[in-house]
Formats: sequence, C-alpha cells, structure tokens
Amino acid sequence: MSTGYEHGGRTYQKQRTRDAMVAAARDLVLQGLTPTVEQAADAARVSRATAYRYFPNQRSLLVAAHPEIETQSLLPADAPDDPVIRLDLAMQALTRMIVDTESQQRTMLRLSLEEDAGHGDELLLRQGRAIRWIEEALAPLESRLSGAELRRLALAIRSAVGIEALVWLTDVAGLDRDEATEIMRWSAGAMLQRALTANAPVAL
Repeated sequence: MSTGYEHGGRTYQKQRTRDAMVAAARDLVLQGLTPTVEQAADAARVSRATAYRYFPNQRSLLVAAHPEIETQSLLPADAPDDPVIRLDLAMQALTRMIVDTESQQRTMLRLSLEEDAGHGDELLLRQGRAIRWIEEALAPLESRLSGAELRRLALAIRSAVGIEALVWLTDVAGLDRDEATEIMRWSAGAMLQRALTANAPVAL
C-alpha cells in the first residue's frame, strides 16, 4: 500500500527509496527479526523522518515486505485438465513458497492474530490469495460440483495447507519441513479424492 507522499514529484527517486526500505525489512525478517520502521530505515540508510513518510507504522512496512504479492497463479502455462494433477502442481508450488518465505509468513501470521488485525493496512493472509489459487486448480470440476461444493472443497484444502499448518506440523508435531510439506500435499489430495468419490455417479 503506497502513501500520498509517494505520488508527488521525483517519483523514480521515491520508488527507489521505498524499494530499499522493503528490501531492508525483508532482510531483517530473514534474520529472525520483526523490524520496526526505524530498524528498516537504518538498514536501508534512509533517514527515519523520510522512512515514516512511506510507512507510517510497523504494520504497513511488514505488509509491503510480504513476499509474492504479484503471483497470479501457481499452475504452469501447460497445466493439464486433470484436477488431481492440477491440484498437486499447485500444492507443490504453494508449499515450496511457504517454506522458502517462512520467516515472512510467520510474521504475517502473528500480525493477523493481533487484536487490531484487520484495521489499517490490509493483511495479505486475509486476502484469500491461496483460496483463489486452489479454486483455479479445481476449475475443471465445475461441471461435476456445484459452486458451493467447490468453494467448500477449496476452503477445506486451504485449512490444511498454509503457514498455519506448517507451524503446527513443525512446532507441535515435530516434523521436519520435507515431512510437513508432504503431509500438506497428501491432505489436499485426500480431500479432493473424497469430494470426487462423494459425487461419483451411481452405477445402475
């Protein structure tokens, strides 16, 4: 989310300053920190007064630093029509993204659980991006399942695949990342197979 200050003059220079702040914040998160605006400003060699013109608070900075904002699809361009294969391709990409950006994902999860979550800057964990990616993978089922059934299936899969599931599987269940991602993919496939079985035509 950009501020009004960024839309004034010297837009190129301002974009470079903003990009430097975001890059610094991401680096700090990767170090296990939850950076403040001041910490990101110091790391980016930007004055604190200038930094606050771009990011008025820590939340707005961390939202901007969240990875993969522009991803529109998890499927390759030549994705097949088979929903089982499509879903597994999407789950491979999603679980890889979550593990690769785990520090940032955990930060956003913590922010989403705070009492004032949902106010001010919109948190990316609440934008439903993963649900849209799952629904895209399931699109070939539109002739077999109703809209409500597809939505229910997408929500069920999302509940088992994400940073929330990764945190539980690693921190509570004690699995390593490879085991955790395998279980998430297995869960997604099992839910899809259950939906397909429940809606299979009855043989006469």
